Amino acid sequence: MSASPSAQPSAVLVTGAGGFIGSHLTADQLQRGRRVVALDLHLDRIGHLADDARLTMIEGDVADPEVQEQTLRGVTTVFHLAAAHLGAAVPESEFHRVNVAGVRSLVDNARAAGVERFVHCSSVGVYGEVETPPYDENSPCRPELPYERTKLEGEQVVLEATTRDGLSAVILRPAWVYGPGCPRTEKLFRSIGKGRFVLVGPGDSLRHSVYIRDMLEAFELAAIHREITGRVFIIADAQAATVRNLVQEIAALTGARMPVSVPAPLFTAAAFAAEVVFGLFRSEPPISRRTLRFFSANTAFDISRARAELQFEPQWPLAAGLRETAEILKRGPFRVPMPEPGTDPQPR
Repeated sequence: MSASPSAQPSAVLVTGAGGFIGSHLTADQLQRGRRVVALDLHLDRIGHLADDARLTMIEGDVADPEVQEQTLRGVTTVFHLAAAHLGAAVPESEFHRVNVAGVRSLVDNARAAGVERFVHCSSVGVYGEVETPPYDENSPCRPELPYERTKLEGEQVVLEATTRDGLSAVILRPAWVYGPGCPRTEKLFRSIGKGRFVLVGPGDSLRHSVYIRDMLEAFELAAIHREITGRVFIIADAQAATVRNLVQEIAALTGARMPVSVPAPLFTAAAFAAEVVFGLFRSEPPISRRTLRFFSANTAFDISRARAELQFEPQWPLAAGLRETAEILKRGPFRVPMPEPGTDPQPR
């Protein structure tokens, strides 16, 4: 299935453009020759792109209807990535304000502005605990945390708009997106490389990921296949890897020894203590039970629907994605690049 010329966006809005994924997506859309409106509270990550005449940078609250109306003018496609994320100082009401009420007003304003395609970025976190992997789009959603619950509610807002108002929209549920510029990825490289990382338990739990380049291609496919609407798609690598394999790959790339393993109950106790102490100062603890969940809970998914309907086929297996990330990080602090015209990076 190929997209018709009419399905090609001419001007796009990227909300959350100051984040890891959003900054990459902004640069990618510019590379594809489109006019881009970049919206976020802070846009430092893409400040070096400000001289591009096709880029409009707006710092503002994505949940503010007035900001939404301003950024949607002349836009044909919306990539909605902005969200309230997990944090020690984030009240539950803020998750609902941004991830639910903000989505509702953005959808309404997008329709009023004549937006032709709405691509909503959710998360596989809406499933909560993955009890019998692999999960697919029909698997039960049992979100536990405020972020997960409100992301699922936000999905429902978008889906209701497709059936009630005829909004042309799809929802992407990415697995863990990694790569240069991702704070968790870079922290893993630093801690493993310096011998400060410990493996929780045997490391045999499954961690499904997707390299940033493959995630960008998924966004593009979701934008151009406008004949598909009201659908949810899991976006991930071809297969999950064990946490031990993930750590081994990074250890080999950084020349570090394989980290030692600590029993999960010991890590849980330490994480709880850190949460209590750092919570008194309303700051993020260095380790947490959320960290434990990332490294001990199974996350494995079936991407058959994305393959069949969006023609999404991941090109960057874990080893290749981590290898390129390591090479980029060796050059120093990362900035989202503007790829040279005609380049088409391939995994090695």
